[in-house]
Order: sequence, then C-alpha cells, then structure tokens
Amino acid sequence: MKTIAQIAAELQGYDPQALRADQVSAFLERLAQPVTDTEEIGIFEALGRVLARDVVSPLSVPPHDNSAMDGYAFAGAQLVAGQPLTLRVVGTALAGKAWAGTVGAGECLKIMTGAIMPAGLDTVVPQEFTTAADGDHITIAANLLHLGDNRRLKGEDLMEGGVALSKGALLAPAALGLVASLGLKTVVVYRRLRVAYFSTGDEILSLGEPPREGAVYDSNRYTVFGLLTRLGVEVIDLGVVRDEPTLLEAAFRDAAQRADAIITSGGVSVGEADHTRTMMKQLGDVAFWRIAMRPGRPMAVGSIASADAASADGDQNDTGKAATGAVLFGLPGNPVAVMVTFLAFVRPALLRMMGGTHPAPPLLRAVSTEVLRKKAGRTEYQRGTVTTAADGTLQVCTTGNQGSGVLSSMVQANGLIVLHHDQGNVAVGDTVDVMMFDGVM
Repeated sequence: MKTIAQIAAELQGYDPQALRADQVSAFLERLAQPVTDTEEIGIFEALGRVLARDVVSPLSVPPHDNSAMDGYAFAGAQLVAGQPLTLRVVGTALAGKAWAGTVGAGECLKIMTGAIMPAGLDTVVPQEFTTAADGDHITIAANLLHLGDNRRLKGEDLMEGGVALSKGALLAPAALGLVASLGLKTVVVYRRLRVAYFSTGDEILSLGEPPREGAVYDSNRYTVFGLLTRLGVEVIDLGVVRDEPTLLEAAFRDAAQRADAIITSGGVSVGEADHTRTMMKQLGDVAFWRIAMRPGRPMAVGSIASADAASADGDQNDTGKAATGAVLFGLPGNPVAVMVTFLAFVRPALLRMMGGTHPAPPLLRAVSTEVLRKKAGRTEYQRGTVTTAADGTLQVCTTGNQGSGVLSSMVQANGLIVLHHDQGNVAVGDTVDVMMFDGVM
C-alpha cells in the first residue's frame, strides 16, 4: 500500500486543506488497491461479486442459425422488389430439434421461434404478415421483407472461444443469465471485501438507550450499513465507540485486524473535542482533508496498522487478509455529509478494492426547474428529485433545505444534483448533472 506522502507526490497541486473533488477521486484511486484472493462459487451465489478471471465461451450462442419469429422460413433470394411472393408450405420445424427434410424453390417451412434454420433457408416472414393461398400456400406482400430478416445467426451473441465477460466485471442479473447460457455452473470471483465501520462521539446514542440532553440517536451506523450491504461487501459492525483513547485504539486495532477497509463517522473536523483524530494519527498513516465541496468538507483517509502488522511481515492472518492493516475512510459526522462523501468517493474506492474495473454510473442530464445558487470554487451535491415533464424531457428540482443534518431530504430525493467545481449559479432551464440513487445505493 502506498503511503500518503508517495501518493501526494504523484498528484499535481495536491493541498490537503484545499482539495478539489476530482483530486480526491484521483488520490483514492491510488490508495485503494484491489484484493487478490479468489474463490470459485456457484452462479446462485455470484450476484454482485466481481469476476477474477475472464469467462471464455465454451460454445457459440446461439449454437446454430435459428428463427427469431414464429412464421415461415424460406430462401430470401426469391424476393423481388415490388412483387408479392407465394410459397408452398412443406413442413413444420419446432424448437429443440432439427427438421430433416429439404426445402426447394417456391417452397417454405413453417417454423417456430428458436427452431434451427435448415440449410439454404435464410429469411423468416412472421406468421401474421402472411395470407393463406390455395390451402397449403402462403403469400407475402410486396416490399415487406429483405433477405436475412428475422434470422438469428450462429454466434451472433457469443462465439466459441471469445471472451463473454471480462475480468473485473460486476456480476449483475443479466451476467448470471449469460454465464448460464454457456452451460457454466461456476465462476471465479475475488473474495468478498471486508469493511468494518463504527460511529464515534460521546453525544451519540445507540438504539434502546434513553434520550438525554445534548445527545442524538446514531443514524449514520444504519445508513452506512445499508450502503455497504447494497454494495455486497462483508459488513463488520463495531457499533458506537465512546470518545476514550483506550476504546478507540481497541476499535481501530480490531477493525484493521479483521477488515480490508474501515469507515468511521465523526471526529475528523479540526478542533473536534475528541480523541478520534489523535488516535488515527497514532495508529496509522492518515491525511486530514478539507475538501472544496458541500456538504462533507472534512474527511480523513489513509491506512490503519493492525495489531500484528509489525511482526507478521506481510503474511496473512486467520481472516485471509494481509496483516499490514486496512484502508481508512474517516467521514464527517453530519448524516447527509456521510452519505454524500460515501457515494462520491468511498463507494468508487471500495469497488476498486473489490477488483472492479467498471466505471462509475454515468451522470444523468436534467433541466433545472429552479434557480440554484452556487459559488464557483467548490463542488456541491444538492439533493434533488428527477421527474419527467409533459414533453418527455427530464427535469429536476431540489428537495428544499440543503442542510447537512436534514436526513429526511435524502429520503425525499432520488438523486444528487452535481454542481461542479468551476460552475456558478444555475438558472431555470439550465441543464445540470444528476447522480441518480438507483444503481448506487
């Protein structure tokens, strides 16, 4: 794992007290390195996992030319522009077995969807586009078809020996079906990433504790749990850790011993009256950032050494992870800031650690229905709701109060309006970028 100093030296204009959002992403791309351990698992267990090896197709899909429609197969060279075509039906081809006869000139074969196209036949007319003629004949209207219509070619989906899915692909439902279509029961994937997380602060109440003056119930623990669970990692919940050095050290050491990554919320702002920052510095190689963004300005990143790191000499511990420690993501304490920094920075970094090579979901473009006030020189993530206008265009408006403690606004929103670093005020009718929640949380 690279040190903070090594990564900082690679980034032009790196200033931990005035980081741009794009610099954060570039930094984390260098810090968060993929796991290397792999395992072979069944398809039913593979949803959301990351391929550790290319899936090479052992066969062609489809394995033969076949019909894409219920209809009639014939030799398309018989089609003449401007003229109808009448053909005699000589048999029926069903899906699942080859038809044994032959089809000559002026003839056709009734065929079902997926049935093998006999030799010499290359075009299918859908059944509903024909008219009956003289009992066993059909007529196709003029200029209705072209040669090769409604025929699936052998291997048009996948050719035998070709790469069906590439290493680093995140296995979504369609990918599971693709693997099954190749007759494969298992895939080789990277082991599941382990992520430990806990909340810090004496003002935090756990569920079940009675209310007390100045204290708030911990929401971050549950939103982070949901975000991590959706990501498909192995979640290690360490609860709420009080602001006591011995408790914090034990939590960090335990997390670094058991997990590949650690996420904390709270205790990373300058001037915080707690021991979290001090303990991060003491136990690891950590940078404390002030990011030019809103919400979520303070953030800590780096690595925390595990208890046996010094003596293990890079060996693996009994959890299967390297004994050198874990990547740290110290998030702000405000609920919305936690979610925004997770979605913008931590989630892509964790996907990289999972072995994923796919890009982040593309930003959607929508028309703002209101004026958005924005100062150039920072990136803002405003909670928004995207809807479809009467003319079919996508439009977006904010959820109102954008305070970083207004968690209800994240529930009301279906995405984050991303106002980029150099961007200024947005007028009604301007197009803006939106990070949609569906697909990222």
